[in-house]
Amino acid sequence: MGAPQVKAETYTYADYLSWDDGERYELIHGVVYNMSPALTRRHQQVLGKLFQAVAGITDRGPCETYVAPFDVRFTADELTDTVVQPDISVYCDPTALDDRGAIGAPDLVIEILSPSTSHKDTTQKLALYEARGVREYWIVNADAPWVMVYRGDEGRYRKPDYYRVGESVRSDVLGGAEIELSGWL
Repeated sequence: MGAPQVKAETYTYADYLSWDDGERYELIHGVVYNMSPALTRRHQQVLGKLFQAVAGITDRGPCETYVAPFDVRFTADELTDTVVQPDISVYCDPTALDDRGAIGAPDLVIEILSPSTSHKDTTQKLALYEARGVREYWIVNADAPWVMVYRGDEGRYRKPDYYRVGESVRSDVLGGAEIELSGWL
């Protein structure tokens, strides 16, 4: 079918599966977002080092770590209107994983801000992840540099914790593990 065609109604995961134009997309409440252009070299460096650090922790326990592109759907229905590709997602429930990616909220999501996605990551995805029960949401600003961590508390995110270079990010999802920011941020 190629790229998404402009239409009045919202898109679904079934539509998403038909797009074969080589681009990467996300759907949030039926609205399509093109994830191009390619990520910057700095984004890739931070993503690679952060993925190694998180996967090094999850490899020792019951959780699994995935890097984009990895489809996260919040329901199994192909008519769902939301599918996202977080930079990094961690699942501690293996029954949430399938051959297409995952169904259900990740336990931990990490998004690294890019000029083209920062507004979406700090507004729409923040609201989506909170509403869908993502236990921890990290927003990484490699340029500033800082990491902001939202933690779920009875279905709502508490005020975020901020971490800077020289500090370690503590993760409840990762069993209280701490990841030193120096060396990758």
